[in-house]
Amino acid sequence: MRISAAQKTENENRIRAAMDRLLRGEIPPGGKCDIKTLATTAEVDRTAFYGTRPYAHLRIEFERRLQTLQDAGEIPDPREAQIARLKATNAKLQERLAQSEQTVDELTDFRTQALARLAAQHEEILQLRATADGTNQITRLPAGRTTTTFVGSCS
Repeated sequence: MRISAAQKTENENRIRAAMDRLLRGEIPPGGKCDIKTLATTAEVDRTAFYGTRPYAHLRIEFERRLQTLQDAGEIPDPREAQIARLKATNAKLQERLAQSEQTVDELTDFRTQALARLAAQHEEILQLRATADGTNQITRLPAGRTTTTFVGSCS
């Protein structure tokens, strides 16, 4: 079905208005910032945006403007922006988790080494006590003495 020049101009105006709304982030419920939603919002058949159809140049313009916004760091579709934020948050949390796991591994290794050293020192103390009990050359100090008094002269 052919449309008149006036109808084509009216459709182009509706498409441009819908394009502006979508690119400002005014996405209808259940829609996205894409050609399908643009066609639905402008009440134009979606196939008119492809190939050599009458509104292909508007699809190209829409995609170019959308890409320009995305390159500038602006995402007009709130769901897409939320997805981007969640992906960034997810990446940060995965990095923190990896660091935490590395810290836990390092602390577990440290604990194992510390326990091994304590066990070795305990064995050495037991050996020294056993050796000391076998000889009479070692004199044990009285247990109650906690301070040492030093008497001397400084000349």
